[in-house]
Amino acid sequence: MAKARRFSPEVRERAVRLVREHRADYETQWAAITSIAGKIGCAAETLRLWVRQAERDGGQRAGLTTDEQQRLKGLERENRELRRANEILRKASAYFAQAELDRRGT
Repeated sequence: MAKARRFSPEVRERAVRLVREHRADYETQWAAITSIAGKIGCAAETLRLWVRQAERDGGQRAGLTTDEQQRLKGLERENRELRRANEILRKASAYFAQAELDRRGT
């Protein structure tokens, strides 16, 4: 179940763009982030995470891009489902093998 997002992608992009554009006006990037976060109504840490993710997506920072994170999440979900299906098949196979042995014994 996807959680509700308080800020639209457009607001996120605008906030990240503002941080990039006004970085020179502040002593540190954190100062720019805290100032802009207050203006758009989000937590500074939230905006910092948006900026870091935008940097990864732009190739300026090491780490997984948004697309790679989504693909990884999908693969992990598929892996869980396949493991669950294999476990069900393994138990069913053992059950029917035991039933066949019990039937032959009588």
